Amino acid sequence: MMTDTEIKSKGLQILTKHLGNIEAEKFIALIQREPFDYTKWRQGLDEDLSIEEISRKAMALRIKDTEP
Repeated sequence: MMTDTEIKSKGLQILTKHLGNIEAEKFIALIQREPFDYTKWRQGLDEDLSIEEISRKAMALRIKDTEP
């Protein structure tokens, strides 16, 4: 299990990789500024997908994360 510091560091790396520095910073500012319930937000993201589709997406991300 990762420490809180490791999670923050990895999260920032992922954000900047996919959003760029400016948008990653903006995302963090938005999250800090607004009341945010991650669990509620996350529940609605894949509600239109089957379990098989969610599993395929998760496996694709896992494979992508292990590639150099």
